[in-house]
Amino acid sequence: MDSVRVAVLQMVSGDCLATNLTQAEALLRQAAAEGAVFAQLPEYFYLMPGDERARVALAAPEESHPLLAWVKDLARELHIWILAGTLPLASQEPGKMHNSSLLIDPQGALATRYDKLHLFGFSTEQEHYDEATTMSPGQTVVSHALPWGQLRLGICYDLRFPELFRLGPAPDFIALPAAFTHTTGQAHWELLLRARAVENLAFVLASAQGGDHPGGRRTFGHSMIIDPWGRILARIEEGQGMAIATLDLAAQRTLRRQLPALHHRKISVGP
Repeated sequence: MDSVRVAVLQMVSGDCLATNLTQAEALLRQAAAEGAVFAQLPEYFYLMPGDERARVALAAPEESHPLLAWVKDLARELHIWILAGTLPLASQEPGKMHNSSLLIDPQGALATRYDKLHLFGFSTEQEHYDEATTMSPGQTVVSHALPWGQLRLGICYDLRFPELFRLGPAPDFIALPAAFTHTTGQAHWELLLRARAVENLAFVLASAQGGDHPGGRRTFGHSMIIDPWGRILARIEEGQGMAIATLDLAAQRTLRRQLPALHHRKISVGP
């Protein structure tokens, strides 16, 4: 296969679950109508409340989660791969959840699950975030073999830890659903995304929250699709919308032959 069409979806989710799901469904239907075979929702697409504990209240086991069932039904109907940005899955720690990215195949089956490894913490006089108060960290690096290549899963703050993406097998695609704060996003979002693309010679798919949310939180947006040379193929800056692009897989293979940096590594962080 020499190309694949993908979409990253950007939202400004609020504190109404039903409204957020309606908006997410509209974007997924638009992506499928425009030829995408893979569509990626942002982190917390289902809820961005003023009180973080409202998400924990929605946590449920994977096998009985109503929001996961909702995504599965859409993937089956639209016959596309859907990466459900993140959903709240049950944790063994009382009062906490796993912030989990779930990949659904075109038949509506769960292909893989990734629980966010790195929990965000950031504190200034104006802002304070500490995901560890409501979340349990994941334990495992997750890749999945798509029909077009190897997908490595990450979530938001994971972007700052390049070793996550250097572990074998080398990813052809990196998925990064996020809700980057405006402060950190303005400084580092594009810089880090393009670095991950270049150092891994991989396509990076970054879907973000992009606006103002209940409780005074502001997210940066700038969802984008980046090629293995670090070029931005498609982008949406703020607000709700979609970035869509056709990825040139043949060009990626050529680039990896011309610049075999993945084979030149002397320091390995994994198999």
